[in-house]
Parts: sequence; C-alpha cells; structure tokens
Amino acid sequence: MTQIQKKNEYPNGYNKVNFFILVKGGASQFIEFIEKVFNAVENKQVRTPDKDGTLIHAEVKIGDSMILVADSKDDWPFTPAFPQVYVDNAQEILNRAETSGAKIITPVSDFYNGLKIARFLDSWGNIWWLFERGGIEAKSVIKASADTSWHDQKPGQIYSTLMEAMKNLKFKK
Repeated sequence: MTQIQKKNEYPNGYNKVNFFILVKGGASQFIEFIEKVFNAVENKQVRTPDKDGTLIHAEVKIGDSMILVADSKDDWPFTPAFPQVYVDNAQEILNRAETSGAKIITPVSDFYNGLKIARFLDSWGNIWWLFERGGIEAKSVIKASADTSWHDQKPGQIYSTLMEAMKNLKFKK
C-alpha cells in the first residue's frame, strides 16, 4: 500500500488530479495499448477483477501521472475520455498509436506558446491530445477569451479536425 508522506498530501506515485477512464470493449487490451504507445507501466498488484470477470480497477502510470482504468459495464453509457499528454516526440507517439490501431485525427501541427499539438482516436473512442515543446513561439499576447473575431476566418486544421472527430464520435463494438 502506498504511504502518504505528510498530512493532507496525496500518496506517492499519484498527482493531485488522477483521471479514471472507463473502457467499453476491453480494459485489459486498453492497458496493453497505452503500454505500447506511451511506455506506460501498470501497477499489477492493484489490478482488481469484478465478480463478472471484468476489470473494476487498474492503475497505469504514464510518466509521472497515474491513470485509473476499469471496464465499463454493459448497462453503463459510453463515456469517452480526452486525456492530454505532454510528450517529447509527438510524431513518434502518433506512429506507435497508429501501428496499435488508433486513427490520427490531427497530425503534428504548430500550436501556440512554443507547443505542437497532435490528436488521435483510440479503438475505445477516447481522443488523446498530445502536446510537444518546440512549436512556434507566440508573437503576441493571446487575445481575451471573449474575443471571437477569429470565428470570421476560415477554420484551421487544428480546429476542423477536432470538430469532425467530435461529430463522428461514437462507441464501435
């Protein structure tokens, strides 16, 4: 069992926020997928099967972040996740994801504030957002979020690929 270092802190190996992904169609295979794509490491000692044979709890670490994983029950709704992961080489991750069955949504693209962005859809209906340092530096201060003047411009690839993916997002058995 993980010990808490100080009162009111979270256990070693966990962050203040740790997200849970409910997987329709095979949490064990999902874990294998993220192990291949992100070099994730499962904490196998906490893997907990439910009485019906599905996985009710597992923990997988990507870098310094813990992801909790479970099988979604047949009568639970499809609830896709949208994890954001900072990576050293987004193209390498996209290549591994695609080789492992994912669909590329947004190719590696310059974003803003020195970042690149890429997105892929895994076989379980989750959209992964990859961010990599090394994009173009911001040349001006980002406009206030209430400023919608950019709506008058033709949508760029980063925006349009997400809108298309979201429009078509559904669980496929």
